Amino acid sequence: MRHGFVAPFVTEREFVELARAAEAAGWDAIFTWESVYRHDAWATLGAAAVATSTIRLGTLITPVSRYRPWDLAARVGTVDRLSQGRVVLGAGLGAPNGNWTAFEPDDGRRLRRERTDEVLTIYAGLMSGQPYTYHGTHFSCTPVREIDPLPPYTRPHPPVWVVGALVPQRRRQPSLARAARWEGVFPAVAAGQGGQSGLTVDTLAQLVDVLRGLRRDLGLPWDEYQVCVEGDSYGGFGQVHGPVEPWESAGGTWWIESWWDLPDSPAGVETLTRRVERGPNR
Repeated sequence: MRHGFVAPFVTEREFVELARAAEAAGWDAIFTWESVYRHDAWATLGAAAVATSTIRLGTLITPVSRYRPWDLAARVGTVDRLSQGRVVLGAGLGAPNGNWTAFEPDDGRRLRRERTDEVLTIYAGLMSGQPYTYHGTHFSCTPVREIDPLPPYTRPHPPVWVVGALVPQRRRQPSLARAARWEGVFPAVAAGQGGQSGLTVDTLAQLVDVLRGLRRDLGLPWDEYQVCVEGDSYGGFGQVHGPVEPWESAGGTWWIESWWDLPDSPAGVETLTRRVERGPNR
């Protein structure tokens, strides 16, 4: 089981310092998050990329449906090159909140699903190189004729880990089918309420079993697929708590500390820094 954490409520400079401290303390990954008009996640990750050398960098999560796919590919590709292959695109439909609706209407879950699938398809296509053509419901692109885009460091593209929710006692699992097409999953259960994942060790095992079957049906390997459990080994946030061993036995490959109960204040940053400097609870 590899260990990462999300850095909530920090400035860009604080994030870079946390990335340095985390690398020194033996963490495997640090994640930022995307909220409309708070900070630029990809600029922040780019700064952390040039200040570190081994730690993986990612988002948890990027609301993919809000992006033009070529803009997303450019941002992720830039951090991929700066980090020499250490970036992860954590992808989800996005959950409209006050920050979102202050600037943009919520077009509904169906349209967000459609746009997410098209954006990720074009993202991978553009990363594969030119010429590339796509004509979809929401987006279209034709081959680039003038300024050649820079290729990604990671081939065929920087990995995409997608939020995938198990719907209990349901034969069709469209959310997990989306996650199965990519390189990893942030697992959840559709019954989760109030921002909680609804995940238990037993439902994680069920979810992993479904994903294995979906990957097999697509002719895709399982060995390198990442199952990223977002929890709190300190037991202060949410319902997914440590120790991590049962989650690993159920199929988890990453434990991502999510300390969203820390206050948005200097005291919260101090607590976060102390936890990071202690290293992961292995």
